[in-house]
Amino acid sequence: MKIGITCYPTYGGSGIVATELGKALAKRGHQVHFISYTLPTRLDGFIENVFFHEVEMSSYPLFDFPLYTIALTSKMVDVVKYENLDILHVHYAIPHATSAYLAKQILGNKGVPFTTTLHGTDITLVGLEPSYLYAVKFSIEESDGVTAVSRHLKEKTLSNYGITKDIEVIPNFVDTEKYKKSEACKFREQISPNNEKILVHVSNFRKVKRVPDTVRIFNEVRKEIPSRLVLVGDGPDRSNTEQLCRELGICKDVIFLGKQSELVEIYSASDIFLMPSQSESFGLSALEAMSCGLPVISSSVGGLPELQVHGETGFIAEIGDINRMARYTVDLLRDENRYRIFSEAARRRAVENFELNTIVPQYEQHYEHILTKAK
Repeated sequence: MKIGITCYPTYGGSGIVATELGKALAKRGHQVHFISYTLPTRLDGFIENVFFHEVEMSSYPLFDFPLYTIALTSKMVDVVKYENLDILHVHYAIPHATSAYLAKQILGNKGVPFTTTLHGTDITLVGLEPSYLYAVKFSIEESDGVTAVSRHLKEKTLSNYGITKDIEVIPNFVDTEKYKKSEACKFREQISPNNEKILVHVSNFRKVKRVPDTVRIFNEVRKEIPSRLVLVGDGPDRSNTEQLCRELGICKDVIFLGKQSELVEIYSASDIFLMPSQSESFGLSALEAMSCGLPVISSSVGGLPELQVHGETGFIAEIGDINRMARYTVDLLRDENRYRIFSEAARRRAVENFELNTIVPQYEQHYEHILTKAK
């Protein structure tokens, strides 16, 4: 198949999933064309069967705001026509599904079907704003296929928008051969010279990730166990998080690494993954951490209870329950045998339920079903 994929190329779960999916499809012999305004974060280096088409934006004094939806539509039309695509796959409803619908209408009989993958805040937060609600609802209903990354997100979409369209749940995935614990880890020696325990958090530092809660959890843990906190990522809440570290006087034990493209060594160096999010439709970074054998301490929101098993691969607590999350963390770190059991269970769940070679064929079957209906 010739597949066009559109995603947000920045540091975030939807773009990472789309990019890893495209790379996996290319390895399976499909021709994949990424269409976006810049190269996706994890699309680095030459990959056979993978092509990138940049959406060009024009600057004109009349336009106070860039007309990305229109520019993306035109680029989709161009790529479909001249690369003879079979299907378009758009990740994140806003505005990608709308652009795909417009492109299909422009092409008419020469158009191709498109499928939309819903990832989270495009449905539970941004898409519900009055400015977008009707357009999002329409674009989802007009998609030839729709997938969601968790049962929770599917149910939210159906109830929030009054949609009756069938939505297939295809969970996020991880390359368990790449994401596995590396025993020889120099990174741990550098940040834990006295064998302190290491807690880690990875996100785009938006408010819904509640990164300051991560710092507060760590502050309670360090009172009982020598430990350090590694924060990976960047975003609007980073300054507030840094300020909180200063107020608590724990800056020397908190390491801000910023955006990182290679995470395996960081996970391999760590002991616990913290995810106290307010909203999390799946939790891709938690899955990648689990694949590296990290137990996860998380909030009970969204798709997280579908990802991890409370009391087996980690622990789940209510949003904002910092003391309980800290207690779970301390209890695990103090019991080496129990920690080992949890670590093995986390890795096993990633391999048995969310392995790349198990999930990617589900997308292939999804494409084939859509193409069959379109004939």
